Amino acid sequence: MGRNVVSVVSKAGVVLLFAAGCGFGADPTFLRRSVPAVQPQPDDLTANATAASYKPAFGIGDSQARQLKGIARYGELTIGEGRSSAIVSYPAEEQIYYILEGNGTLLYDDQKVAVKANDFMYLPVGVKHGMANLSTRPVRLLVMGFRIPRGVTVAPTAKLMLANAADVPLVPVQGHGPTSLFKLLMGTTRSTRDKLAAASQMVSLFIMDFAPGGTNIPHHHDMEEEIYYVLQGHGDMVAGGGEDGNEGRYPAKQGDAYFIRLNATDGFYSGARPGEEHDLILAVRSRYPFGRMSE
Repeated sequence: MGRNVVSVVSKAGVVLLFAAGCGFGADPTFLRRSVPAVQPQPDDLTANATAASYKPAFGIGDSQARQLKGIARYGELTIGEGRSSAIVSYPAEEQIYYILEGNGTLLYDDQKVAVKANDFMYLPVGVKHGMANLSTRPVRLLVMGFRIPRGVTVAPTAKLMLANAADVPLVPVQGHGPTSLFKLLMGTTRSTRDKLAAASQMVSLFIMDFAPGGTNIPHHHDMEEEIYYVLQGHGDMVAGGGEDGNEGRYPAKQGDAYFIRLNATDGFYSGARPGEEHDLILAVRSRYPFGRMSE
């Protein structure tokens, strides 16, 4: 089926919207953000909190939030030294925090747990949580939220589920070629391969490590939304189709994030040269809440 691709660039130059006429009306094939350039917005986590700011990359707080169906929110929270966020809980949303930089204290129910860079944690439905910073440097983290569909009951976890990416081995994943390896951080409660088997609607949280010039082989997911975030390096992001009908390739650098709609092509080509540091992508996939769900 042919596609007509239209691009719209914001005045700030940080938002690209690519719409495809393929049965979804004007819904975008993907959205792109340069997270450092996103302007902070008021959020539940910053309500009545000083020295706390939230940059909504996708979902709640972003002007194009309606384009995301299963993913509720995705953004960057920064807590200044000696400060804390508000305490939040949600009756129909599970969340994940991933610490990008600094040392903080996770406020989890009645617990206070020290966290550091590259820690990731599952925050269940209904559990009060937030982040404090007792250090002398800011702590910066990604906040990810996933909607629990009506009628779905999520059992509470028996304990806090938290780990660090450094403790997760790099492994090959079938179908993605020899030049990308994966750290399988978190999956659903049925997972037998991930470090943490924790979530309901969040299907997979993982880091991709690309050899110089490598790729994870562009592909698509029939019934899952996905977000790629460039942790380190640069290259070409594959998102949807290009104007020539082939895969769309767009320059991506550290701090860039891409939301890819279900059934749209996604992938990455490393821009590193031999001898340079590997490119790293943090990716997360979530079930689409309507119709048939993939397992």
